[in-house]
Amino acid sequence: MPLKWSDLDFEDCTLLVQRSMVHGKGADVKTEYSRDRVPLDPAVMEVLLSHRERCHHTEEDWLFANPETKRPYHQDTIQQNHIREAGKEAGLGDGIGWHTFRHSCRSWLDDTGAPTTVQKELMRHASIQTTMNIYGKAMTDSKRQAHSKVVELILKPKKTVDSAGTTDPASAVGA
Repeated sequence: MPLKWSDLDFEDCTLLVQRSMVHGKGADVKTEYSRDRVPLDPAVMEVLLSHRERCHHTEEDWLFANPETKRPYHQDTIQQNHIREAGKEAGLGDGIGWHTFRHSCRSWLDDTGAPTTVQKELMRHASIQTTMNIYGKAMTDSKRQAHSKVVELILKPKKTVDSAGTTDPASAVGA
């Protein structure tokens, strides 16, 4: 998590993603498209301001600095010691990892009705195919709701009115 406090713009509620860290070594982001400003909700900014008051401050201004090393926490250590452990405690097994969050985020974005182009940009993908093909699995509730809407269209009783002005429920589909 090689984010620095200077990457945050509290006035515009944005985060500039401009570096990555793999196996403890800093680097540029994978693609130029990954380097971008990400809009954040004001509630997230409030949480970050609260974190700023109690976090370990470093000369390099890391947002999530390990007090022992004064460097960002190693992503593998976070995954092994915190994310997987939390998954086990929640009864989800030990297969939870960083991409679990990306898959969940994509599903939630889809559930909100966010257009796929917005989803692609929020996930910082260069290609809409990546967003749809890799992260495109819909959540069960979303699939059920979509299916129910189609069933309702098909099976919803159609009311007809006869010449006397009374409704004939026998004319409904499936009756």
